[in-house]
Amino acid sequence: MIWNDKGYYFYGWIYKKKVHIRCRRCGKNSLHKRHHQCASCGFPEAKRRKYSWIKWYT
Repeated sequence: MIWNDKGYYFYGWIYKKKVHIRCRRCGKNSLHKRHHQCASCGFPEAKRRKYSWIKWYT
């Protein structure tokens, strides 16, 4: 089998990086490293991220 350095499989290393890290406030693995904002609780905003359509905390 001959491997080439072009195409989808060559760029697979891009998708293996960790985008989210553990949040200090909620403890979930949802703090975006580059944007510095938690997808779950909204950290570092003062108010917690909360919506009426999210069922798990109601």
